[in-house]
Amino acid sequence: MCTAFRDGFQSVYGARVLTEDFLPAVEATRDAGISYFEAGGGARFQSLYFYCNQDAFDMMDQFRAVTGPDANLQTLARGVNVVGLESQSSDIIKLHAELFKKHGITTIRNFDALNDVQNLVYSGQCIVDAGLKHQICVTLMELPPGCSGAHDAAFYANRLQQILDAEIPFDSICFKDASGTAVPSKVHETIKAARKMLPPETYIHFHTHETAGISVQSNIAALDAGANAIDLSMAPCSGGTCQPDILVMWHALRGSEYTLDIDIDKVREAEEVFKDCMSDYFLPPEATTVEPLIPWSPMPGGALTANTQMMRDNGIIDKYPDLIKAMSDVVRRGGFGTSVTPVSQFYVQQALNNVMGEPWARIAPSYGKMVLGYLGKTPVPPDPEIVKIASEQLGLEPTTRSPLEMNNEDPEKGIAVAQKVLEAEKLPTTDENIFIAATCAEKGIAYLKGEATVGVRKVDPTQSTATAAAATPGKPASYNVTVNGETFALTVDGNNATVNGRSYQVSLQASDAPAAATAGAPAGGAQVDVNASMPGVVLRIPVQVGDAVNEGDVLVVLEAMKMEINATAPSAGTVASIVVAQGDHIANGQKLATIS
Repeated sequence: MCTAFRDGFQSVYGARVLTEDFLPAVEATRDAGISYFEAGGGARFQSLYFYCNQDAFDMMDQFRAVTGPDANLQTLARGVNVVGLESQSSDIIKLHAELFKKHGITTIRNFDALNDVQNLVYSGQCIVDAGLKHQICVTLMELPPGCSGAHDAAFYANRLQQILDAEIPFDSICFKDASGTAVPSKVHETIKAARKMLPPETYIHFHTHETAGISVQSNIAALDAGANAIDLSMAPCSGGTCQPDILVMWHALRGSEYTLDIDIDKVREAEEVFKDCMSDYFLPPEATTVEPLIPWSPMPGGALTANTQMMRDNGIIDKYPDLIKAMSDVVRRGGFGTSVTPVSQFYVQQALNNVMGEPWARIAPSYGKMVLGYLGKTPVPPDPEIVKIASEQLGLEPTTRSPLEMNNEDPEKGIAVAQKVLEAEKLPTTDENIFIAATCAEKGIAYLKGEATVGVRKVDPTQSTATAAAATPGKPASYNVTVNGETFALTVDGNNATVNGRSYQVSLQASDAPAAATAGAPAGGAQVDVNASMPGVVLRIPVQVGDAVNEGDVLVVLEAMKMEINATAPSAGTVASIVVAQGDHIANGQKLATIS
């Protein structure tokens, strides 16, 4: 399968790619004879609403129109999480399968990052009931050196047996190594065992990344063990954090018993079209390299560049080496869930908390819920000390209940809840809008209301790094701004500022103009500042100036690294001022509000 237009986009550009920019490359790849594509799902669903101001369902429709009626278009789903970081109720899971069938998808690859089979039973049945092909997954990774427990061939065989015992219907099975860390000998042993357990006609797929530098060898190990298919990509979305390139794998298999059954010259031509399509997108340097430290993390290819880009956005890219080191401890103590979305993001969030503050002083809510059992059963029991800290901070007791059962009881989840949100915003209550509201929350509603901003990272090759273009009255002004030795391309057009391809809403005043009034005058008495504990974007402000608050009440909600961070009242009092607004980009330590 060609993964360039889904996993490739996630692994290089954080999934932030505009539909019209890449469709010519899809057409060229089709003309090269490739008919099996990864065409959406995973991060390529939410990212279109969050960062591209585009509709994921429209993207899938256009993908089908270009590839034709006979192509196998496959998307990625995360079990009870479907296409988001948050798990969903039964009606939303069912709606996911029905909508993806409606919008031209052939196959859904379905996995659970904890390898908790109960999270795949209902979602798998919905996929089949909707008339789609179901490719069920066992997720792989290598544990950090020095760790043991789960994630060996016997563990994966056990999970496969659980899938068979649960009688989940599936058309094929995939062994998915998102971090590219599973050693080739283990890949071979795992698939060889699976081949013995399954009927001989069973279609086995293997997926890996080049992040740790062993993908070609792992692919060959999988083929030798009896796999039927492997995932490959195309430049510029190949190698490094992505799957190996079709051309590279073709070369590695020359003289062997295997063939990719492709016209290699036409593939080369398609890659040139693809490179041209993506020529103005910012290519992160870490996306094109092998990272020797990944086995100690392990950071999946699809998360590595997405997170380094977010760290750039928040001005903390210098913390990346520390993040990689901290992630090892987070994996060790978290129960060995596979480092693949959403669990990989929970690992990153907790590792970042441990880097930005005292280790384990603040538990990331999603990581805490994982170790407490709210996302399913982890492969091994998490560290009891971390479970205790998470329980105390989140106010939750550990549970062994099914996530789906809890989600169905949650009054804030489900179709009816999403319908009410849409009705309150006077938006059409179509199935598509319901699903967008349920899986994308505030950002999905902002898109539907026409308030979404574009956060696609492009570069302007015509811009000089030494001089900025002079401003012309009535036209956008372009500059190159250097801060602490790093140069940013800045374009200002009215109240819109674009920095390195990312758009922001701003308010500009002359330096001698009176300062904008704060949200309210400070109340009398002693005042306490409430500062940001991490850089991010203001997502919500649930209080107003003059409100009485208790210690611990949420004053401002920031979004950073795909998580919500609450800035809370340090003591009881009255909100004296709020000095930020929704959508503001906040630096670490910046004042947000004052309490009197």
